[in-house]
Amino acid sequence: MNSLDDYQQILPIGKSGSLNCPLYFPESCILDSIKWYKDCEEIKMGKQFAPSGTKLLVDNVSAEDHGNYACTARLTHIGRQFTVRKSISVNTKEVGYGGRIPNITYPKNNSIEVQLGSTLIVDCNITDVKENSNLRCWRAHGTLVDEYYKDSKRIREGIETNVSLKDNIFYTMNITFSEVKMEDYGLPFMCHAGVSAAYIILTLPAPDFRAYLIGGVFALLLLVLSILCIYNSFKIDIILWYRSAFYSTQTIDDEKVYDAYVLYPKCPRESQGHDVDTLVLKLLPEVLEKQCGYKLFIFGRDEFPGQAVANVIDENIKLCRRLIVIVAPESSGFSLLKNMSEEQIAVYNALIQDGMKVILIELEKIKDYSTMPESIQYIRQKHGAIRWSGDFAEQSQCAKTKFWKNVRYRMPPRRYPPSSPVQLLKHTLQLHGRQVGC
Repeated sequence: MNSLDDYQQILPIGKSGSLNCPLYFPESCILDSIKWYKDCEEIKMGKQFAPSGTKLLVDNVSAEDHGNYACTARLTHIGRQFTVRKSISVNTKEVGYGGRIPNITYPKNNSIEVQLGSTLIVDCNITDVKENSNLRCWRAHGTLVDEYYKDSKRIREGIETNVSLKDNIFYTMNITFSEVKMEDYGLPFMCHAGVSAAYIILTLPAPDFRAYLIGGVFALLLLVLSILCIYNSFKIDIILWYRSAFYSTQTIDDEKVYDAYVLYPKCPRESQGHDVDTLVLKLLPEVLEKQCGYKLFIFGRDEFPGQAVANVIDENIKLCRRLIVIVAPESSGFSLLKNMSEEQIAVYNALIQDGMKVILIELEKIKDYSTMPESIQYIRQKHGAIRWSGDFAEQSQCAKTKFWKNVRYRMPPRRYPPSSPVQLLKHTLQLHGRQVGC
């Protein structure tokens, strides 16, 4: 292809050698049925001669093996068949090794990571002196790969190419895996060049732990974010379910009698005042006491007539676990809870002495809290507020509505069943007895 020197080859006397048929055509051309001739007579394949792709392997070379060789091949191109013939002038000579042993620069008895089922091409790079004519080939299981895989042709030896340098010749000969199978892993594929040999071993790629780690961290973060989103969306329902599922009949040993003290504005019986009374005296007892089993102290309902207001508030608010404050917009010149002794005593005990949690309920939307007492403004800023969303109808008396769920969420966990009338009467008599004694 390059010069007439490509068709002059040498066989080493007393050793094994090979002749290469210089057939270089595009991949679209199919070469088949390569035959070899010496002095115009077809060579019979046997112990001394063996075909290997485009090569003729010659074993135990003698001086009589020199002469004119030729190789013919059937070529198919775009459906048409041709016969190609190349002539090769072969000389035989004594070749010593010494410092002229072929040098295989790659492979280096190394392993190659390759995916199962993929295609792989590996080059064998050999540097040899010009005087040498060593056999160069790929072997598997001690047999030429073309011969071992002649049925499936899944693994084939490629065409040998060479580059002539000043004192040496650089050869490249590849091996092609059309499809890597499990049986190929761990098997050494040997590249031979005279007495030199080197192998490659195919291995499965090691798992990329970084990818697994990053994927695992990402999945964990996604799971945590999903749980947080679900918890934030259904936090109240989850906590109320947990309280219901792990219900205990044991009372809390905190010396408290009531679950909440209800503080609300006292105002004339106008429309707004009627709504406040309905919410405090009807709906709160109906839902929190009857349906949920809480105990409330509502001033105006639970104190004894004739008792001093300050004493009643001061004593009973210390017996409560929560403070419920009802607020509504001002109407008819009514200033909510301003300068009321009940508000002052309740807030003082709840926020300063006992650190009691406060539940602020807005009867309607309050646009400006600046008109409210500073204590109410502080509660609104620290604890927030729940806005009444009912219409005082029967459906507003269900403990499973959104408004009542918010109230129940802020109430202490219920650890005892609703008190019977007898228990409530007993506590009332005890409380009355303490007041009389005072």
